[in-house]
Amino acid sequence: MDFVASLHPTPQTWLRNSALAPHIDAYEAYLRQGRYASVTTRGYLTCVAHFAHWMSQCGLQVPQVDERSIRQFLDQHLRSCNCPCPVVRVYGDLRAALGHLLIVLRAQSAIPKVPEPVGPIADELRRYDDHMCNARGLTAGTRCGQLRIIGRLLLHKFVDRPVVIGKLQPSDVRQFIAVQMKLVDTVSNAFTLASALRSYLRYRSTCGDQIQGLLGAISSPAHWGLASLPRALKPVDVERLLASFTPEVASPLRGYAIVRCALDLGLRSSEVAKLQLTDIDWRAATVTLRSTKSRRQDIFPLPEVTGRALADYLQHERPKTTNSAVFVRTMAPRDKPIGSDAIQKIIRNAYRRIGLNHGRSHALRHTLACQLLEGGSSLKDVADVLRHRSLNTTRIYAKLDNRKLVAVAMPWPGSAT
Repeated sequence: MDFVASLHPTPQTWLRNSALAPHIDAYEAYLRQGRYASVTTRGYLTCVAHFAHWMSQCGLQVPQVDERSIRQFLDQHLRSCNCPCPVVRVYGDLRAALGHLLIVLRAQSAIPKVPEPVGPIADELRRYDDHMCNARGLTAGTRCGQLRIIGRLLLHKFVDRPVVIGKLQPSDVRQFIAVQMKLVDTVSNAFTLASALRSYLRYRSTCGDQIQGLLGAISSPAHWGLASLPRALKPVDVERLLASFTPEVASPLRGYAIVRCALDLGLRSSEVAKLQLTDIDWRAATVTLRSTKSRRQDIFPLPEVTGRALADYLQHERPKTTNSAVFVRTMAPRDKPIGSDAIQKIIRNAYRRIGLNHGRSHALRHTLACQLLEGGSSLKDVADVLRHRSLNTTRIYAKLDNRKLVAVAMPWPGSAT
């Protein structure tokens, strides 16, 4: 289908007479490959037509198109746009459509790829990334978060200057933390900042820098280990949660199977998202976990109820796709697995439907641990099922083992028993 021909004559003329005209077929093919809906494809083409019209007015050629020119179009032109209708002026739609346009133009070598950052700060971040990857074995996602924070620190102190950690003062670190906490004033952000800064300074100590005074400038919120109780779901809440995936819910079989994987196998959100079709041995009734937090491979029995939930999803609801992931996207861009953030959102939405006021998907792992303890399993058994590398991580569940706590409880002062 020729989507350009189906557009209104005005944006159709803008596209065909613009410098982008030779690349529109490739743009259509890109959206078709992602299996975008027809209405979305037309909308994106109308957005690109608006940008193409602006390019013609400014005399902008294709090799000059980049993130900066798109920001100029969105931030300056859009405010005072008087282009003739029909024209799209929705900021979010334009930004999405033009983001896809950059991908297509770079794939065709019509514009240069995004250059690698250069300079002292970029070099320092690359060295630190190599250290985190090769010496500490951190995942790409963890490294990305750490680099984001350290990049801000280095820009705070060494913008346009060589990175000399010896010139970094405790007052600089305290000021940086204060600025970052003003942006996101939460306890979790304070912990994240402190952890990232300490990790980087320890790396710098291996490079010969004296960092003791800098470490002393980093403070964390008060936190007492094992002071809290794991937030697990009650049996009645588990039943209501599983029953909440009714036909009125989007992709109910997928959501139900995801919750069963977290609840019955104790899988983390990232592990559910990375589950592959080849990881399930239907004849042996086992699941192989390959992409785990502890970077090891584990084989677990597949409970019948979990296997049935997965089979129902795969047979009756999973979109046709060449992707080998168990859980795939139902919206464009298709043929891709859903991410851990989507897994967490599905579980949070299920919590809200039954009136639970907390949204941590990790609560399902806590629930499995409680069920194991109530069934007579030991803390070692719980650690094995949850794949904890240390029993210290599992100790917190001792507070929930009522059967053993009763056995060690001391009599109340003055009571007979």
